[in-house]
Amino acid sequence: MSRFAAPIAAQIWDMKYRFKEANGTPIDVTVEDSWRRIARDLAKVEKDPAAWEDKFYAALEDFKYLPAGRITAGAGTARQVTLFNCFVMGTVPDSMSGIFDMLKEAALTMQQGGGIGYDFSTIRPRGADVKGVAADASGPLSFMDVWDSMCRTIMSAGSRRGAMMATMRCDHPDIEHFITAKSDSARLRMFNMSVLITDDFMDAVKADGSWDLVFDGRVYQTVQALDLWNKIMQATYDFAEPGVIFIDRINKANNLSYIENISATNPCGEQPLPPYGACLLGSINMARLVSQPFETGAAMDEAMMIDLVATAVRMMDNVVDVSKFPLPQQQAEAMAKRRIGLGVTGLADALLMVGLRYGSDAAARQTEAWLKAIARAAYLASVDLAKEKGAFPLFDAEPYLASGTMMAMDEDVRDAVRENGIRNALLTSIAPTGTISLYAGNVSSGIEPVFAYAYTRKVLQKDGSRTEEEVVDYAVQMWRDKFGDKELPDYFVNAQTLAPSEHVKMQAAAQKWVDSSISKTINCPEDISFDEFKQVYMQAWDQGCKGCTTYRPNDVTGSVLTVSESSDKAPGETADAPQVSNGAEVVYMSEPLDRPQSLEGHTYKLKWPDSEHAIYLTINDIILSGHRRPFEVFINSKNMEHYAWTLALTRMISAVFRRGGDVSFVVEELKAVFDPRGGAWVQGKYIPSILAAIGGVIETHMINTGFIEGEGMGLKTDPTAEVVNLGAPRGKACPSCGQFDMQMVEGCMTCRSCGHSKCG
Repeated sequence: MSRFAAPIAAQIWDMKYRFKEANGTPIDVTVEDSWRRIARDLAKVEKDPAAWEDKFYAALEDFKYLPAGRITAGAGTARQVTLFNCFVMGTVPDSMSGIFDMLKEAALTMQQGGGIGYDFSTIRPRGADVKGVAADASGPLSFMDVWDSMCRTIMSAGSRRGAMMATMRCDHPDIEHFITAKSDSARLRMFNMSVLITDDFMDAVKADGSWDLVFDGRVYQTVQALDLWNKIMQATYDFAEPGVIFIDRINKANNLSYIENISATNPCGEQPLPPYGACLLGSINMARLVSQPFETGAAMDEAMMIDLVATAVRMMDNVVDVSKFPLPQQQAEAMAKRRIGLGVTGLADALLMVGLRYGSDAAARQTEAWLKAIARAAYLASVDLAKEKGAFPLFDAEPYLASGTMMAMDEDVRDAVRENGIRNALLTSIAPTGTISLYAGNVSSGIEPVFAYAYTRKVLQKDGSRTEEEVVDYAVQMWRDKFGDKELPDYFVNAQTLAPSEHVKMQAAAQKWVDSSISKTINCPEDISFDEFKQVYMQAWDQGCKGCTTYRPNDVTGSVLTVSESSDKAPGETADAPQVSNGAEVVYMSEPLDRPQSLEGHTYKLKWPDSEHAIYLTINDIILSGHRRPFEVFINSKNMEHYAWTLALTRMISAVFRRGGDVSFVVEELKAVFDPRGGAWVQGKYIPSILAAIGGVIETHMINTGFIEGEGMGLKTDPTAEVVNLGAPRGKACPSCGQFDMQMVEGCMTCRSCGHSKCG
């Protein structure tokens, strides 16, 4: 594992991307084995597989080209998983049978590991007539609740919860309910949510005009456009959702506008897709392509970049043929258009290496120039593939050349497309790269600024002790290696020291040469005024962005991680800045802890209103390094109706507890279970299921024994928090490692402790 630039890179590879037997025995002995596995699998569809395998391996070597996680983990494993990252599902019919057909398709897609997006604008509003049954419609949000419950029960490939995006048009009669849905933090937790904003609506906002809320030709209500915009902004200011998607702009800028209409995106927003649209992702690591970094002649090696882009396009095109698909409609859509999403990562590090301050005008110009070069190289590579293998089946030269990115391309590229066709209808996108960026040595993620130059991460060992590990940004480590303790130049800035307008400027510069869209978070200070916050979104609209996602730390969204006290500080950053909390740990599963001969524990009585007999929970603890931690659980009841699932539950929870680490996430998972038959009122509080009640008891025990702090793992306004007195909230806990380090990165909630991403 000498190839890895940092210990965290090796750990990410081992946890997420290393191919292993079912019992955990490694098949990929080294990361070179992983590269070889991927290269061999993607080359097998070539006429000369051996030659292309070596070429593909060279692109992967030293993390120059980074296929997305699905490809890195799944290619060459023969597992029944899709290599595509994201899907938009079919149009939801406005009928009960059609809606539940769509629900089934969503479950099948998530089961194979795909994140999904849906437009719920097609469902009639709450209170509308349902002909034939003398009833009123329950509205789109009620069906979103059904989707949310389904998603809770489906584990994606790689033991990851499914990710979903819900969109709704700004003229739907239920739009105000959609906007405020996330104000209840126990609702729709599996969804990212965005409002589809039209050009007409933005014109009405600027003119302070009226706005009709319409469904199926009927005007249900007329509101002031500015009032509706302010409601969207207020919800986003308070709860970080919904995001906004400028849907007319997306459709007008689409290379395929002549044959498709888009109304939804994948979970993180970088892939606007038509019904059953699918896209695979990969990134050029720009931090590996700078020659003479931090020196007078520092520059991007454009020849290397162009060659790497051409190889990456070919690899991604082969994925279309190699991958499995959850549904035949998704395969047909992918084959007809051969859409790919080639992006970048390490942009901020590359800018640092050539001496440019992220967010400056010069950095924006350089970003635009680099991304134009990548787009040009990608289009020409796809033309070459078309000469060799044929254009995508739905290619039609004249309307294609008059659409989207093609209209801005240089004339020689347009001539080449006109003469030879093009293999891939759309080629570029910028996706979240949080985990693969760590895997590549902690390069800056996507087009985001460096988040923190360095931070301390704690790793739990088998004996219960913790070791500390410094995680350093790739460019900062390179600076240290070259110049030792020499002070960082003033152009070193990070996400917290940048003005929101500088974030917008960089996103807008990148968007000019990105076919699809960009997953990016615009960090806003907690004390930003509401008027200033609204201006961020208006700047994104005025500067040509296709959407906007912000993150303002507060008691609801949680605080953000910044550099530790001992780390290099960004210019202008003071010691009063928030520091890394002691909870910022990465927990690794290890061999089960040994059970002593005797354990100390407590037994709790739980009376559920619908059950004649009480349930008794016994929780036994083990002492490690002087600290008490839960070790095993027993559940007993005379009610035999519960026997099978209580036995299974005790075995599963005990198995998790015996693995050690911060297992407090078990509480959150149990408390999030909603019984479709309804819950019950217990001691004046509504508990959504008997499993949620059990989670509350375990939480109480963990607090009483000091394993977790008094605020527990409950949600901020979680009605299931039974007897627990919730203290000041710390934001959302990571569903993977349980730490309170979830934050918005590239438009997706991501754990800075273990790299878990809601979007995959």
